[in-house]
Amino acid sequence: MITIPHKAKQFLVFIVKLLIVVGAFYFIYNQLASNDKLDWDKFLVLYHKNQSFAGITFILFFSFLNRFFEILKWQNLAQIVKPISINEATKQVLAALTLGVFTPVGVGEYAGKALYFDKKDTKKIIFLNLICNGIQIVATGIFGILGMMILGYWLWSFAIIGITFLFILFSFLSKNITIKGYSIDNLIERINEIPKKIHRKNFVLGMCRYLVFSHQYYFLFLAFDVDLSYPILMATITTVYFLASVIPSFQFLDFALKGSLAVYFFGLLHVNEWIVVFVTTLMWFLNVVLPVIIGSYYVLIFKPYKSFKEI
Repeated sequence: MITIPHKAKQFLVFIVKLLIVVGAFYFIYNQLASNDKLDWDKFLVLYHKNQSFAGITFILFFSFLNRFFEILKWQNLAQIVKPISINEATKQVLAALTLGVFTPVGVGEYAGKALYFDKKDTKKIIFLNLICNGIQIVATGIFGILGMMILGYWLWSFAIIGITFLFILFSFLSKNITIKGYSIDNLIERINEIPKKIHRKNFVLGMCRYLVFSHQYYFLFLAFDVDLSYPILMATITTVYFLASVIPSFQFLDFALKGSLAVYFFGLLHVNEWIVVFVTTLMWFLNVVLPVIIGSYYVLIFKPYKSFKEI
């Protein structure tokens, strides 16, 4: 068996981390530089007209809250394996986000968090991350269907509710069927093993996070002088997020997917396309790009789990 020298291992790990960071920054640059729908002249005119330090601070605070609620969610769930501080939870969430940018449906995020724990806890961490992300899917579904109803898409709303009901019914009837050692019954048991107090906190934090980033979207539209009623604007926002969430895609394509859906639905409300594109781009920049930039630092300084016990 060939043994790789310790220094060589360190160098290879550094190269992998550097490639992840460089890839993330290239993706960010490519998305901004290659989007010909971004009319920077119009944006600058509107920015100079409405610029306000208080307004910018207000919008940035929403980005902070969005990611902070996610960090609190992970700290809450990770304590099942071992208690972690806010600082450690921040490190794990942002580094995992950076790793998840390049993977389908954010799979890299699951692996990223698992790297911070002992190998024997990998399955637990992946499961907890599934619970962590699952509540956001639930929130997106609830508010998304309500949004579709407000917009008048009753047939689609009831169809989705019906399909969801049939899926739940099928899952209940087949809960004892085992596939590769796993079944719905096993999953329910594992979920029930988590204390209800932790589930309740996860639910509340998940709902808070959803309300934060959906309202950040709302306030950005107001900043761009979009004159629509609160129910219609929020219903369109929740519908776009819901439809984008049910279409599996790579994390780095999520930006384009949400943008395309937003252009279509807001176009039905006669909102200028360039405004929709800029608001969607700003949401992406504030809630993905900025955290990824910070997360890139945590990726570069990452040390395997064993080293934590040696410090």
